Amino acid sequence: MRRLVLLALVGLGAQLVDGSLGMAYGVTSTTLLLAVGTNPAAASATVHLAEIGTTLASGASHWRFGNVDWGVVRRIGIPGAVGAFAGATFLSSLDTSVAEPVMSLVLLALGVYVLVRFTVKGLRRDRLGHPLRSRFLAPLGIFAGFVDATGGGGWGPVGTPAILASGRLEPRRVVGSIDTSEFLVSLAASGGFLLALGSAGIDLAWVLALLAGGLVAAPVAAWLVRHIPARVLGSAVGGVIVLTNTRTILTSDWVDASAGSRWAVYALLYLLWAAAVGWSLRAHRAEQRDLEGELAALEDRGERTVTP
Repeated sequence: MRRLVLLALVGLGAQLVDGSLGMAYGVTSTTLLLAVGTNPAAASATVHLAEIGTTLASGASHWRFGNVDWGVVRRIGIPGAVGAFAGATFLSSLDTSVAEPVMSLVLLALGVYVLVRFTVKGLRRDRLGHPLRSRFLAPLGIFAGFVDATGGGGWGPVGTPAILASGRLEPRRVVGSIDTSEFLVSLAASGGFLLALGSAGIDLAWVLALLAGGLVAAPVAAWLVRHIPARVLGSAVGGVIVLTNTRTILTSDWVDASAGSRWAVYALLYLLWAAAVGWSLRAHRAEQRDLEGELAALEDRGERTVTP
């Protein structure tokens, strides 16, 4: 019972992050399931089954708050479903002893990307309104869907920063569109896992616990996306993912590092993580001060045309 409550809380927290940042539900939840010894393919299948419900609720909430671009949903979601089905089939064919460190390496790479992307660059806003083309969205969808199924998460960490980096869509609509299109990805990945694995290793109670937490958080996250500093949250989430999956890799048969070596690495990562979050917080505050200064100058000249 205690484990189910923990899973529900993880589902709630992961969905709060995912719904407000456009990433990390799958990566966070899968990382926890791996940490308690779940089969990698079964862990990814469990998370994707829960995501069918959470992404549907999240998409509906984002739609109600006006955060969805349906053209983007269609052009990235359908290719994403194809990639997710292929990824689920591929992961199901791997031996468990190979799959766990492979999945952790994928998750670690995604965590590093999220951490660096949001700590160093923040969000680009100077190309809003330019069209997003299918020749960009379709390959992105296939790749992100494949990574999502094989890594137990990755649709958001790959898709959200790529579209944000283009600067062509308002950040809240990027998050809403990625979260909404993830329903198609989760549906396809779940179908691939069930065809390849059946229900072996999938605990329905765990699925329902993750789902329950995610359903509670979905409408709150859709509202928070307008207010929460994405740069700070991205650095925080990236650090959690890096730390957890580094632990999995260091204790795997591939590395089998000594206790002293592991703790030295953990200490270094904690310091880097704290520095990254602190840097992002300072950068966010500096951006806010600059924006407020620009608005004050416009008000002084009677030319204010935008709001913070």
